[in-house]
Amino acid sequence: MPIKIDANLPARQELENENIFVMTQDRALSQEIRPLEIAIINLMPTKEATELQLLRLLGNTPLQINIHLFQIEGHISKHTNSNHLERFYISSDEIFKRKFDGMIITGAPVEQLKFEQVDYWDELCKIMDYAKKNVYSTLYICWGAMAGLYHLYGIDKYLMGKKLSGIYKSKKLEPTEPLLRGFDDVFPVPTSRYTKIKSEDIRANPSLRLLAENEETGMTIAKSVDNRCIFMTGHLEYDPDTLAKEYLRDVEKGLDITIPKNYFPHDNPNLVAPSTWRSTAHLFYSNWLNYYVYQMTPFNINEIPNCGW
Repeated sequence: MPIKIDANLPARQELENENIFVMTQDRALSQEIRPLEIAIINLMPTKEATELQLLRLLGNTPLQINIHLFQIEGHISKHTNSNHLERFYISSDEIFKRKFDGMIITGAPVEQLKFEQVDYWDELCKIMDYAKKNVYSTLYICWGAMAGLYHLYGIDKYLMGKKLSGIYKSKKLEPTEPLLRGFDDVFPVPTSRYTKIKSEDIRANPSLRLLAENEETGMTIAKSVDNRCIFMTGHLEYDPDTLAKEYLRDVEKGLDITIPKNYFPHDNPNLVAPSTWRSTAHLFYSNWLNYYVYQMTPFNINEIPNCGW
């Protein structure tokens, strides 16, 4: 949240030079507040676990948020109880009837397929196109980030020779970027995927800014220059044991999988892996909600403007 100060305080100029968000008394008095409307397009197979992970992070702010869970129209989820979906999820068709301050499009275990081969690709493209005009800021996670970069900017993913699994440290590239406020210069990110986005492809696009990267895993965080799209290729929302469960699942399937990197103590899967990214996760989501949703979205949600591209 911003700090409220006198407009004439000498420290104001230096704070603004450092890109610290301050609010003058005049702006504070005129500011209107209402609950934020956030849509979650949950594409993960373990939907209930993903709900808890995301809501834990979204709920750690002073902001009041109305959460709307959506499932893709026509796609049958094989790993989530149908009663749960019927009770708590809304068909994606309902998205097109309203506007949202923010939207989250999660990852999905389909990254080895070409985008067009995913059975709900057309429906997801409709949602992404709709978001350009009806959502103020959209956060794309992991495969969702790759899907967004491909559909909106023509940037394709690259298939890796082996699965990227573990905790990879990313380098912060923009010291004054509000989304990364409070981050260490190098920060840990849980990663679980077979593909990556090359940093040079982000740098080559004038409509995008590269915010964080890892030499091995490629782009970690990027955004559109208008701040309306945020792309995160890692899983900061993961629980401490999520990578362990995925690793054991892959072992049971007989897959040629290596032990998650920088994860288990002494690389021993019998030991409990500590969370080294929890504080980073909370910072990331609170920064997104504050700086790119709450502080920017219009009070009248029907006045959300087009992205302009």
